Amino acid sequence: MNVVVVGAGIVGVCTALELIKAGAKVTIVESELPGGEQSASHGNGAWLSPASVVPMSMPGLWRKVPGYLLDRSGPLTIRWKSLPGLASWLFKFTLAGSTTAKVERTSRALNKLLRDAPSRHMRLAEEAGLGHLIRQDGLLYAYPDKAAFATESLSWRLRQINGVRWQEWDERMIKNAIPHLASKYKFGAWVQDGAHCLNPGEYVGGLVSYAVSLGADFIKGTVTKIDTKGNLYINGELVTTDKIVVACGIHSRVLAKMIGDDVPMRSERGYNVVIKNPKFQLAVPVMPSDGRMANTSTNEGLRLSGQVELADENAAPDWRRSDILLHHAADTYPSLVGEKYDPATMTRWMGKRPSTSDGLPVISPSRASSRVVYAFGHGHVGLAAAPKTAEIISQIVMDGAVQTSYSEFSVNRFYGGLDTPVTVGGKQSLP
Repeated sequence: MNVVVVGAGIVGVCTALELIKAGAKVTIVESELPGGEQSASHGNGAWLSPASVVPMSMPGLWRKVPGYLLDRSGPLTIRWKSLPGLASWLFKFTLAGSTTAKVERTSRALNKLLRDAPSRHMRLAEEAGLGHLIRQDGLLYAYPDKAAFATESLSWRLRQINGVRWQEWDERMIKNAIPHLASKYKFGAWVQDGAHCLNPGEYVGGLVSYAVSLGADFIKGTVTKIDTKGNLYINGELVTTDKIVVACGIHSRVLAKMIGDDVPMRSERGYNVVIKNPKFQLAVPVMPSDGRMANTSTNEGLRLSGQVELADENAAPDWRRSDILLHHAADTYPSLVGEKYDPATMTRWMGKRPSTSDGLPVISPSRASSRVVYAFGHGHVGLAAAPKTAEIISQIVMDGAVQTSYSEFSVNRFYGGLDTPVTVGGKQSLP
């Protein structure tokens, strides 16, 4: 079977590797250098966390929207000029997290992709000769005190019902593990099974090289057209193939729409700053409760990642978001007080998380074409969820069927239901 995987981000390359193992002849298409700055997987927080089962949309979010429109310094901001184009998606997004029952369902679905993410990545990295890029030291959520931790009780209950394990750390334990952390953090939740990647861009690029070494073809190009017959045009030229996997992040929405699937997905823009030669190394990645950013020591330096900016997809970056990250960092680590962005000592990045209105990715056959399969919309969890996503996609492509236990990821959910059968490879199955 010939399969073209459109997109060489972490989801695309993991899918390509699973398909190669299943016996397919795989071609990977990417417009830029694999692992480069164009992909969301390049600049994320580098966390591989089973605790990321908490949806972005939670009960009461709608009350905060006016504040997000007014506060340019908060962890989530909305550009006024972009509001008309975002209004429908934002309404569905807030509705998806409007009740405890809804977020419990979402968290259980995410758990299917995340519960063994660290071990999957460690196996994959070792197999590809990239084991040095994955570490499992746990992940620390830092709070001023236990009362602050208790204000997030719903988030931690969602983690608990999904089997996430953590240990409570007191002030002494935090100080011993992370001496550079500000003294105001006196309580922590250490997720012991959590892991992190020392360089997501290098990791993705290395996995693509590994796929090529196993026989995959790589085409540097852009998909200009795709239709319901499964015809695929790369750089304007027709490419013949049996199956197409659309896994190109935020750009997947345009390709899906070409064949009739209009997925409510928008860009949750995220930012990072990397301090190339920091004054300290973090033994454990940290997420401070007030800064809401992932602080991770990588082989490029100290990465400060976070922020959610809702804006038009093609709007220019607002680099004030980088300044906000540095401000939070100085408040979290006293030795960083006075740090300002300097291109000689720091890098900064903005990327586009592909986020669906209900907070779940699309991992299913297309409604419109039996030759097209979707693997996109992972929002904040693409890096961690990629290996399991790839396993599901490989089953769909190679076997022509998918287990009903993954029906919540079907594109059909945006069209009124999860139980509409589709025909794939001559078999009828629930997507």
